[in-house]
Amino acid sequence: MPKIELEEEAEEEEEAAEVEEVSVKPGNLPIYDLRGRVRGEVSPPKVLATPIRPDVIKRAVVALQSRRHQPQGRDPMAGKRTTAQSLGVGLGIARIPRVKGRGTPRAGQGAFAPGTVGGRLAHPPVAWKNILKHINEKERKLALKSAIAASAQRELVEARGHRIDAVKSLPLVVQDELEGIKRTGTLRMVLRVLGLQAELERVEESRKVRSGKGKLRGRKLKQKKGPLIVVQGDGTLRRAASNIPGVDVAKVESLNAELLAPGAHPGRLTIWSESAFKRLGELFS
Repeated sequence: MPKIELEEEAEEEEEAAEVEEVSVKPGNLPIYDLRGRVRGEVSPPKVLATPIRPDVIKRAVVALQSRRHQPQGRDPMAGKRTTAQSLGVGLGIARIPRVKGRGTPRAGQGAFAPGTVGGRLAHPPVAWKNILKHINEKERKLALKSAIAASAQRELVEARGHRIDAVKSLPLVVQDELEGIKRTGTLRMVLRVLGLQAELERVEESRKVRSGKGKLRGRKLKQKKGPLIVVQGDGTLRRAASNIPGVDVAKVESLNAELLAPGAHPGRLTIWSESAFKRLGELFS
């Protein structure tokens, strides 16, 4: 009997040792495991001290968005396929071009000119217009660093609409096991234990049918942006997160201002894998 009690006590001590969290030194950031327990610490990189520049972030985001715009123009002959011709002056009528002929309702009606039914546009859009917006390389890098720094400030993340009351620390750093998750259900469970259940519900509740013609053009639904998960390698996490609304996955080398500040609004909730967070310090050292 005493032997059995000793074995039980040993098992309880092992379980207690397993769940015992690591203490974090002041100034460092905790590293969480997939169960939401602190398993280590990491010093924050210098890039998190970058001043927040919403003006530069907006320029970088607009420059990225402009590369998705499709050039559009009008048919040069639109509104001009008619016999309309002005009758000139001296007749007591307007000099507007009028359709030739008689005996039909269309004869004598104004055409061709802007402001007439079926007439041409006065200043139509042209396909050769330069719609690209450019930004200097140093400004682009400053915008990226500023957006990264904004994602680490709780007040900016909350102001953007993210629900992070249950999130213990920002930025949120998780062990590299995060990158190896293969199933959507497992990722949902991990996000829930990290305190993001309310955030996922916010995104799901925001889904609605778009008003206007966009419904017919492949943009039927609108929804809020959820958390961004930044990883180091090409793991299976991207596929696991593809079925969770609002969740995006990006490599740390592929970050840009639009991913970290959608709509040019800085402060997106960002989750970092441990190796990606350490790589961040190397990229912006």
